[in-house]
Amino acid sequence: MRFSQVDVFSSEPLLGNPVAVVHDADGVDEEAMAAFARWTNLSETTFLLAPTQPGADYRLRIWTPGGELPFAGHPTLGSAHAWLEAGGVPAADGVVVQECGAGLVQVRRDERLAFAAPPLTRAGAVDEADLVRIAAVLGVDRADLLDAAWIDNGPGWVGVLLPHADAVLALDPDFAAFGDLKIGVVGEYADGPAAVEVRAFCPGYGMPEDPVTGSLNAGVGQWLAGGRLPASYVASQGTALGRRGRVHVETVAGQIWVGGDTRTTITGSVGI
Repeated sequence: MRFSQVDVFSSEPLLGNPVAVVHDADGVDEEAMAAFARWTNLSETTFLLAPTQPGADYRLRIWTPGGELPFAGHPTLGSAHAWLEAGGVPAADGVVVQECGAGLVQVRRDERLAFAAPPLTRAGAVDEADLVRIAAVLGVDRADLLDAAWIDNGPGWVGVLLPHADAVLALDPDFAAFGDLKIGVVGEYADGPAAVEVRAFCPGYGMPEDPVTGSLNAGVGQWLAGGRLPASYVASQGTALGRRGRVHVETVAGQIWVGGDTRTTITGSVGI
């Protein structure tokens, strides 16, 4: 099968978040998908399949080293890039429609690829007991959590706002205490490379920290864009891991779009 590895969310080589993409993978069973995702040891590995829903251009299955996800952002952009590069032709001009566990997701083809943020499956306030636990695992005082909300679009994200970007970059979480928590942390820059710095902690998926995270940034946009943050802005992510991810969040007619640059770094074939 054809194989691509695509770097997502950076215009500079090797500074985004890579996704492994297996093309024409209809014959690969779940056990082999899970084993290959563990073997690549990337935050996500995807499998391009024939669509089953009307209106979809392809179906995508998304795996972390720890299991399958119904939706994830950087795999969506990287897989759309790989599908197009392999000769995929979308049914509608300018838009690729991806079928995945979260339903149909539109991917816009413009200056860069951008996906329409899917509806949140869990939203709203975080209870005090969870906030105390979140502060403890992040290693900060409860008072440092300026705001928080459930912003889950599949992976399980809870978002927390810290006083500034430097506080986000200084975090040294206690990963052993996370349990099933998947925490996205946001802090604003007064004068920096972007509007905010974002970090994504998800040890339950087999990786302590994800370098650059589309699903989390989609949830953050649905939570804070047009309020605490501008309606459209750029987020920085991956700084603490030596990456320079840039996530473009844009609000168009009430819809959040999450975009980023995509670049193929590896092509070849794979036998599973």
